[in-house]
Amino acid sequence: MPEPELHQALAKKEKLAEIINLIHGAEDIGDIIVNIRPRILDLVDAERVTIYAVDAHSKQVYSLYKQGDEIREIRVPRSTSSLVGFVALSGQPVNVKNAYDEAELRGYHPNLRFDSSWDQKTGFTTRQVLTLPILYEKYLMGVLQLLNKTDGENSFNNHEVQAASEVAKTLGIAFYNRRRMAPKRSPNKFGQLIDKGLISEKNFEDAVTYARMNNKGVSEVLVEKYRLSKDEVLKSLGAFYNTGFFIYDGTQRMPEEFRDRLKHDYLKKIAVAPLAKKKSTVEVAMEDPSDLAKADAVRVMALAPKTNFLIALPGDIQEYLDASFEVASGGYTQQDVSEILGELSEEMDSGPVMVEQEEIAETDSAVVRLANQIIIDGFERGASDIHVEPYGSKHPCRVRFRIDGICHVYQEIPASHRAALVSRLKIMSHLDISERRLPQDGKIRFRMRNRTIELRVATIPTAGGEEDVVMRILAASKPIPLKDMGFSPQNIDVFQSIIDKPYGIVLCVGPTGSGKTTTLHSALGHINTPERKIWTAEDPVEITQPGLRQVQMRPKIGLTFANAMRAFLRADPDVIMVGEMRDQETAEIGIEASLTGHLVFSTLHTNSAPETVTRLLDMGIEAFNFADSLLGILAQRLLRRVCKKCREAYHPSEQEFLSMAEAYGMDELAGIGIRYSPETSLNAARGCPDCAGTGYRGRMALHELMLGTDEVKRLIQSKATVEEIREQARRDGMTTLMQDGVVKVFQGHTDMKQVRAVCIK
Repeated sequence: MPEPELHQALAKKEKLAEIINLIHGAEDIGDIIVNIRPRILDLVDAERVTIYAVDAHSKQVYSLYKQGDEIREIRVPRSTSSLVGFVALSGQPVNVKNAYDEAELRGYHPNLRFDSSWDQKTGFTTRQVLTLPILYEKYLMGVLQLLNKTDGENSFNNHEVQAASEVAKTLGIAFYNRRRMAPKRSPNKFGQLIDKGLISEKNFEDAVTYARMNNKGVSEVLVEKYRLSKDEVLKSLGAFYNTGFFIYDGTQRMPEEFRDRLKHDYLKKIAVAPLAKKKSTVEVAMEDPSDLAKADAVRVMALAPKTNFLIALPGDIQEYLDASFEVASGGYTQQDVSEILGELSEEMDSGPVMVEQEEIAETDSAVVRLANQIIIDGFERGASDIHVEPYGSKHPCRVRFRIDGICHVYQEIPASHRAALVSRLKIMSHLDISERRLPQDGKIRFRMRNRTIELRVATIPTAGGEEDVVMRILAASKPIPLKDMGFSPQNIDVFQSIIDKPYGIVLCVGPTGSGKTTTLHSALGHINTPERKIWTAEDPVEITQPGLRQVQMRPKIGLTFANAMRAFLRADPDVIMVGEMRDQETAEIGIEASLTGHLVFSTLHTNSAPETVTRLLDMGIEAFNFADSLLGILAQRLLRRVCKKCREAYHPSEQEFLSMAEAYGMDELAGIGIRYSPETSLNAARGCPDCAGTGYRGRMALHELMLGTDEVKRLIQSKATVEEIREQARRDGMTTLMQDGVVKVFQGHTDMKQVRAVCIK
């Protein structure tokens, strides 16, 4: 063997030996999954590596990865629907040159398919894939997967397969040893309760049956239905798991250092509760300390060198987390609101309580508590707007919540209480309660368990001397990362390329409530660096982020978008974001700024990207200046997602597929590789308690990105029609809103009913 090759082989052996030592020295499976991966990449010249472990409870394989300080989880079932699932099912290694080559995949199994959803979500393109089972003797311990050669070869060679196999063999031994050391289960978790005579075997069997029939935990049924004390139930569980236990008494709170690092939603999802840190050990409560997947997720959080798991009831864990993060747990039920309404009849003679304060907190007055509860329930249910609609003295006052863009009736308030409720909301907004003939605007700062939310309030006089109140819950939050905004891989690459330009104008267009400002703030977050000076003019300022100098518009004193932009140009800006181009003056100043070396972001209310051009030209904007400054126009819509809890996969008929293909464009759909087959799968909305029976929960964005190419600029200068500009933009690679929607239907996120509801072909 030539000397260079000998040195290279020896270096590989040293790296392999080092990796083997690291695997055997790791504290737990989670440590191996998250921290050993970079060393394996160097050994086999791959772009990515993922280590999966078997979850003994669900028979799935799972992996963990870090996203910021949060640990996220990937789960894959054993099936032929993915490479990892196939290897976990068959125990057979797979080494493919092209993951998208269906013929190559069928060589391993007729039903084997590559799941491209992760590529579509991240923008990563998978080519070569080496997937190996992690075995101990004949038992599956997990799966090792390597993606994409970095040295230009078209497949993983024999040396790399051998090296990866050695790593997989070592992982199998390490995983087996850690599972062997897991606590052993005794025959019955609640045996101590029976031995002590606290419950008979017959009643215990009935409790198990009741829990199964009502989808509840046995421990929950024993406490609630059979009146056993939490202390005794947890003692029995603690003896079974050989651990201590935790009971929430309403006063315990999570240490601040944990709250700053961890996310409430994630902890609630995996149902674990970090309690306290004692020297080098952190105490964590969980329902099942033998659940290795959750235990590994906790250890990877690296809260302390050692972890001591305690047993706790699920309800105590949830209440502890809600209280620690100051999140209202569950809100009031319909009966609670009825009780408040019942109390109102006793207070009507005294009228509403008129107390003005900077922040409105809950009090004991029934009118005040009713107004507060409407706001609390609206916030907790994810409403964007709350509508209070009186219908006179003979009909109930209706309260509706707008959730995911659709209005839902929340409650009907007796007509006799309508004036008290409206007056209370006006007082909270610092409005004139004696003025009922003119519209008024105000704002509420509402404190809820030490968390303050803001609502923009509008009152509007309606027929019969009534007043409607509409409250918009302002999203006072951090910007969403651009990669999480639902862009297609093609659109996000192009959009990032234009917002990285030093000067020019980028417009985000669409109807009110389509997420335009949210998208622009995500773009600003992407380019927000200490080297850039960024000014924003907004009405109102809803999203804040450090590094931006944000200005609230005040038209009553003359601080308009146009005046603010003039001031910005004297304040040494690199980037300017103006909330909306409402008039010719604002648009002209924005275009002038973009032509003089500044990057300008703004929004406009138009239906599509090409229509934006004619709207600005109709406003009197100079065509040549606008064409020279234009970087791109992003049209956007929000549409509802099918509920992840109850969505149901189905195979569309050929007629339904043809209808979707016609909406996209027959030839163009075939051009992106989507063709009809009996295995084509879509998701249908069904309805469940989690989505209030609608079948939809949450929203996502559709995008139409038109670039300022040379041909598009030429058409703008010649004042071409909308259709001419649209056709040229599509030739330049623009995907229309309808086309983006159709692709998201095929990806399983939504359905054509929602796409057609928000798109114009």
